[in-house]
Amino acid sequence: MNQFGKRFTFMTFGESHGKAIGCIVDGVPAGMAIDEAFIQAELDRRRPGQNKYTTQRKEEDRVEILSGVFEGVSTGTPIAMVIYNTNQKSGDYSAIKDIFRPGHADFGYFHKYGLRDYRGGGRSSARETAARVAAGAIAKMLCQEVGIKFMSGVVQVGGSRATQIDFAFAQKSEIFALDASLEEHQKSLIDEARKNHDSIGGAALVRIQNAPIGLGEPLYYRLDAALADAMMGINAVKGVEIGEGTRASTLHGSQNNDAIAPEGFATNHAGGILGGISNGEAIDIYVYFKPTPSIFIEQQTINTDHEATTCKLEGRHDPFVAARGSVVAESMAALVIADMLLLNMGRTLKGVKNYYGN
Repeated sequence: MNQFGKRFTFMTFGESHGKAIGCIVDGVPAGMAIDEAFIQAELDRRRPGQNKYTTQRKEEDRVEILSGVFEGVSTGTPIAMVIYNTNQKSGDYSAIKDIFRPGHADFGYFHKYGLRDYRGGGRSSARETAARVAAGAIAKMLCQEVGIKFMSGVVQVGGSRATQIDFAFAQKSEIFALDASLEEHQKSLIDEARKNHDSIGGAALVRIQNAPIGLGEPLYYRLDAALADAMMGINAVKGVEIGEGTRASTLHGSQNNDAIAPEGFATNHAGGILGGISNGEAIDIYVYFKPTPSIFIEQQTINTDHEATTCKLEGRHDPFVAARGSVVAESMAALVIADMLLLNMGRTLKGVKNYYGN
């Protein structure tokens, strides 16, 4: 399935080395101001080739809105957006046309479909996530209308984990580092992996502020479940935690429970979600990315005839995906929240009556 969401939905199209990638966003309320400059700014945050810590594929990622917007305002019909690929080097992949790259989706795609687009991974390439960021920008515009804010950054590079969280600093950091005291060390870890023709894993933190109480559709479209689903659908993501996450399994209830007072919650171990429903606190999502499988070290593999061979890649690849991945994760969080906002509007009779003026 290529569609995500229930009321506020989007689907993406295109391949890494095809003519273009893009998305169709549906369920956007009519009359909402659509800021094209903001959409472009979001894409620029994710754009490759900006420094040595990312792939050197230099794409401008210029977005073009094809439908659903008239005189700067949403019409209530599907918003289609396209981003043309301008810097493909498909020849870099001809040597692996019949070879499965270790750690990639090639093996699964071939056995599922009986064929695969070997040019940069085709549909399975992280290039597709640019379209998600464009869709996420529309979702953010809706969320901004009710004061919801999103922020993200890199909380971990390899074994180096932040002890301080500074989202303002992350906006200025080349690797979106959240801990200023660790940025240079974390950069050196990425640079060392790159120089060794290797890659390194990491983690991002996405924070949602000012989400209203009550978002989430128990039992089968819980807010935490939908967020986890959204994050696990991002290329290279291998784990998701909300609030204390797996650490909660090491605690006692007396340590993990968030005491409630008239002025609010004393702590936020729950990460802003209880029973699958937002509780008004900040929602913290930790997203864990594996090392980029595209490395320039010769590896053992097999070909499409099931014969043993070796794989040595060419091309341009990220030595560390969690930095640009944090922007994608933030966008996916916005898409989930936008969907939950629309779903929640009719959950009470009062809400229905308020809409229809009764």
